[in-house]
Amino acid sequence: MYESTYIAMLEDTTEQIRDNERRAFDTAISKLRLAQQAGRGTRESVDALLFVNRLWTILLEDLADQGNGLPDSLKASLISIGIWMLRRAEDIRQGRVDDFSALIEVSETIRKGLGRPEHVHSFEAR
Repeated sequence: MYESTYIAMLEDTTEQIRDNERRAFDTAISKLRLAQQAGRGTRESVDALLFVNRLWTILLEDLADQGNGLPDSLKASLISIGIWMLRRAEDIRQGRVDDFSALIEVSETIRKGLGRPEHVHSFEAR
């Protein structure tokens, strides 16, 4: 009886984490699209790049954590993507790149991988 309750709690917690990740990526995509329209150096651009930086910093810390249960190959791939995202965001910030489309495309691909597109929500990082 206790074991089934514990398993149910773990499943609920995992689903809540995935919901948070989906909302975070939804927000990143929205902010990046606004930044793409407004252009580099705008308030929208700064907001999007800061959000992407915070999101990937958090994700990279989680991926590097010993307790992360993802397969090593998946973690390595996501870490590589995260490092690329941070570098690309910095390239935009520094004016070496003006286009946000690659950041948007990668974010959309990851978001699709998280599933449940019918549950799209806006999430603001605080």
